[in-house]
Amino acid sequence: MERVDSIHITDNLSGEVYELDFNREAVVFAENRGFQLSDVTEFPVSKLPELFFYSFRWHHRNVSKQKTDRLYERLGGLSTDFIERLVLLYNQAAMSNTIADSTEDMGKNGNLAVEL
Repeated sequence: MERVDSIHITDNLSGEVYELDFNREAVVFAENRGFQLSDVTEFPVSKLPELFFYSFRWHHRNVSKQKTDRLYERLGGLSTDFIERLVLLYNQAAMSNTIADSTEDMGKNGNLAVEL
């Protein structure tokens, strides 16, 4: 499976560059706070800013929700392409080490053999 590229946002006021992406820890962090990706389509006003915040977790762990809310407001909303990429990135991280392409791929990096 081909890797989905992360999103980069440059703050032209501060010069800060943010890389938005997810790893398993970021997904676990979101899930532990009750976040469900399926809620984004049902409750976009409250859930899109949450998804945006969680996308900072991997590369910018110390960026606060308050700061990501301000950045979100400055963006003036998210395009459908931006939202689709965030969802793909989230799903990519959620599925890593969760679903293997085949039985042969299971355990290949952990020196384990699986027979079904």
